[in-house]
Amino acid sequence: MITIKRFTVQPVHLWIALLLLVLAVGTVAYGIVMVKGLSVTNLSDLVPWGLWITIDLSAIALSAGAFTLCAVVYLLGLKQYEPVARTATFIGLIGYSMALLTLLLDIGRPDRFWHAIVYWNTHSLLWEVSMCLTLYLCVLLLETAPLFGRAEWMQTRFPWISNKMMSIHHLAPFLALLGLGLSMLHQSSLGATYGVLIARPIWYKPGLSVLFMFSAMVGGPALMVLITKVSGRLSPRAKVDDTLLEKITLFIGWGLVGYIYFRFWDAFSMTYTYEPGRSEALSMMTSGPLAFNFLVGEMLLGAIIPAILLLVPRFRKSWIAQVVALTLVVGGVVAYRWDVNMSGLLVILTYLPQEITTIYTTYFPSMIEILSGLGVVAYGALAITLGVRYLNLIDHRGTEKEVVESPVIIAGTD
Repeated sequence: MITIKRFTVQPVHLWIALLLLVLAVGTVAYGIVMVKGLSVTNLSDLVPWGLWITIDLSAIALSAGAFTLCAVVYLLGLKQYEPVARTATFIGLIGYSMALLTLLLDIGRPDRFWHAIVYWNTHSLLWEVSMCLTLYLCVLLLETAPLFGRAEWMQTRFPWISNKMMSIHHLAPFLALLGLGLSMLHQSSLGATYGVLIARPIWYKPGLSVLFMFSAMVGGPALMVLITKVSGRLSPRAKVDDTLLEKITLFIGWGLVGYIYFRFWDAFSMTYTYEPGRSEALSMMTSGPLAFNFLVGEMLLGAIIPAILLLVPRFRKSWIAQVVALTLVVGGVVAYRWDVNMSGLLVILTYLPQEITTIYTTYFPSMIEILSGLGVVAYGALAITLGVRYLNLIDHRGTEKEVVESPVIIAGTD
């Protein structure tokens, strides 16, 4: 007698259905951009980087938990953090693939994406960013291969492939060192790409490399811990060690203190003298259209309040306070990327004979930009949801070495 299991709709099914719907709409919008080009967007010669680049910068920053925690585990030898490093690596892979999808939208000629790999321009920071993105994505694929290999469905159906994928774990220290170099180069070079543009005075400074890397080292672990803690409450498949996560949240709290310090001096030092373009852009960010996003979204909610919540032991031991703080940190990193991008683009210098005139422009993303951007975000959320359910993405009970050395489960055997 054949027994058919009755399908019961659960909240996770509704969540996946919603993500699939957003992804489908975003895919259609993505296709329209591929066919019609940037003419369907509100991007222009004055504002060439908009919503897509903000998603790209945010996804890369929030993927930084991969290189941070892999360095802690394999270079510093703190093996107790190996389970969370696996989670961070998978999130890093998804985040960097999201960045790649938004870049394909933004470059206008996605059919020429391979030009940077073939035609080297070693004097260009964007070329260096492109190469690091490509190479680090390959490193992340290798680092996450054991995670796919240890999945029960992979062991059952493809045991030979599973063993090969899990054997890559022996290369973990080398991959961690290579990933650390590539990711640090990439994170800092993103800031340097802005910092060398003399035509945008608010960007033209060396401190952006430090701030981009510092904010990523805070935001990446924050997203990883947030996903882990929420999954531990919502999914029985997630096995969470709260003591381990509490130590990481303490690191994030002190990291926010450093970020607040650097961010304060980055803004305050620009008030020393008047410089055309820079002073107007700073005013726009502190008292103009971007003021609420900067003062409230980025600094107060995104840095100061979560730093307090994560550094005070009474708050840090509260699940609700931790989730609120980590959510605010993730939002603050996104706000920082938006502020940096928009403050430099919305103020323009017009060079006339014997006169420098500062003019202002505006930007609001078109519906196509919004829908395609939401599609990319939905893809990331869906991939992480499926990873938690089918890849044992969050399992703090043992180390990867124990899993690799365990026998492969083959269907039909005891």
